[in-house]
Amino acid sequence: MNLPNLVVRVYRILLPWLDILAISAWGILILKYWSTGRLSLLIHPNYFTLVLVTGIILIIISIARIRQLWQQRHCKVRYSVEHITIFPPGWGSTLLLVTAVLGFVFTPQVFASDKAMKKGINDLLGLSRIQPQSFRISVNPEERSLIDWIRTLNVYPEPDAYVGQKAKIQGFVIHPQDFGDDFFLLARFVLTCCAADAYPVGLPVKVLTSRQEYKPDSWLEVQGIIGATTLLGKRQLIINASSLKKIPQPNNPYEY
Repeated sequence: MNLPNLVVRVYRILLPWLDILAISAWGILILKYWSTGRLSLLIHPNYFTLVLVTGIILIIISIARIRQLWQQRHCKVRYSVEHITIFPPGWGSTLLLVTAVLGFVFTPQVFASDKAMKKGINDLLGLSRIQPQSFRISVNPEERSLIDWIRTLNVYPEPDAYVGQKAKIQGFVIHPQDFGDDFFLLARFVLTCCAADAYPVGLPVKVLTSRQEYKPDSWLEVQGIIGATTLLGKRQLIINASSLKKIPQPNNPYEY
């Protein structure tokens, strides 16, 4: 047997196993993200079950395919199915396998202030993407999370109506260039479906010292009193901070 024929034969033998490796890798990757809690960085919790079932099905398919190949090997049965593909045989599986390997090597990262700033300050302070039907009022204002305050403003967007109320929220720090040195933005990303559609929302926080004491992307728990002032030519709700405590990044940093 000459070398070209040998290469072709080996290629035909290994090609089905490449498909199995790609399917198995994606199934294992999904299960890994689910077991380590990293799935919450990629999709909304409402879809966890669907994704988990998909991962299990991929593992089952790969096991069934291994059994099929093993039986074909002993029975010496070969199936030839002709179909149209965009890429040469094996390219699609190789691409899927490489992508899965990258998923094992690189851990999903939480969105930070650099991505939030790309939206622009007016977009960050805008309320149009928050759905009013998701609004649930708390008995005490200080029990509202950052997203609860955004939803509250979406229902009744009059900042002066909340002046004097207490607030206690958590989020990461953003230093908008259009703000003074005594203001920063406390923000969170909101997921509606998956990380691809994540968008940031935030509330201005007024500090008595300099915002330089609080680095961008650091996580804070801010307590204070609600106030109202004119920022960027518009009346805005602000938090006059009385306490700023550094906290670790939450295991699940997103809001829903």
